[in-house]
Amino acid sequence: MPIKPQVLAAISAAIQEFLLEEELAMQAAAVSMAPAAAPGPPPNLWGLAGRQAAMQFRTLMQRRSLR
Repeated sequence: MPIKPQVLAAISAAIQEFLLEEELAMQAAAVSMAPAAAPGPPPNLWGLAGRQAAMQFRTLMQRRSLR
């Protein structure tokens, strides 16, 4: 069943209007957004590794004590 030219024109106009509104909304959001905060200091990898080792050791000790 072929689509009538008037219906096709209405669909095309609606899609074009929707895309235009979305683009304007994105531009408005980009203008109103505050700049991103500066990242903090990098994580202390030695500290994280030590904490992970301590937690793993604790888990092993708990498993041994429950037997």
